Amino acid sequence: MDILAYFASLNPMNLASALPGNIAQGVIWGIMALGVYITFRLLDFADLTVDGSFATGGAVTVVLVLAGVPAPAALLAAVLAGMLAGLVTGLLHTLLGIPGILAGILTQISLWSVNLLILDGANKAVNVGKYALVVSLRNVGSSIVVALCIAAVLVVLLYWYFGTEQGSAIRATGCNPHMSKAQGINIDGMKVIALCVSNGLVALSGGLMSQYQGFADIKMGQGAIVIGLAAVIIGDVLGDALLSRHMNFLIRLVFVILGGVVYYLTVGLVVWLKMPTDLLKLLTAVIVAIFLAVPYLSAKAKNSFAAAGKRGVRKDA
Repeated sequence: MDILAYFASLNPMNLASALPGNIAQGVIWGIMALGVYITFRLLDFADLTVDGSFATGGAVTVVLVLAGVPAPAALLAAVLAGMLAGLVTGLLHTLLGIPGILAGILTQISLWSVNLLILDGANKAVNVGKYALVVSLRNVGSSIVVALCIAAVLVVLLYWYFGTEQGSAIRATGCNPHMSKAQGINIDGMKVIALCVSNGLVALSGGLMSQYQGFADIKMGQGAIVIGLAAVIIGDVLGDALLSRHMNFLIRLVFVILGGVVYYLTVGLVVWLKMPTDLLKLLTAVIVAIFLAVPYLSAKAKNSFAAAGKRGVRKDA
């Protein structure tokens, strides 16, 4: 009877009404995942700066908007702040020889204090009715359209950029740094540039999120790297499953955005099912672990079947 009462308490209309908001947040976080994709997939660099640079983007955006700066200009400033954070991580790694993951952690810890100074406190709100914002929780429909347009422009720009000589050098650095160095590529310079671009995108996402939710908080970036990785991995798995060999770089970028949307739709489903919100981080970890394991288990199963087939052929012979 308790189970029947539980399912009876679930209202499908509540789930449907929450979908637009989940999609809007998914697209915004998908933009953040584009930054993670650059370091995680292209550069093969475990960058933990993003937890701090996401909040920095939000803090810079809100403070500037409150100061009377137009919202688009505030977002541009947020991008520059994120690029500066990426530059710090890159210099710590390349000039001082600090391992990448530790360099990201050092920058992330430093940004906690920086964000406190920017906000002059733990958080700061922006009145949606008083300021003309790019995206807003009060107008979810237009926010989805604007976020999708921004995401589309970014995907096209990234596709173009990583087809240029410099972008190709970044991809080569991530693929085989020793061979790239032998070919005359400045791999340290490429790492720094990639980290700047990555954290610029992350800060842009943080700026959009702060406008969408109407406030910036120093904790808003906690766990951002996990959400970004979840979006990247979900996008990769879905893309490979749906398009298989037809996947190219442009489509992979599109699926990164889609991965962010799918992740937040999953979160919305969990909330609708009335699961404890305290378990949300655990659920995120489980989702990432599952999608990480899928490619490995699929490859392992194919290899097992192939090996079994070869053994069968030998026996028949």
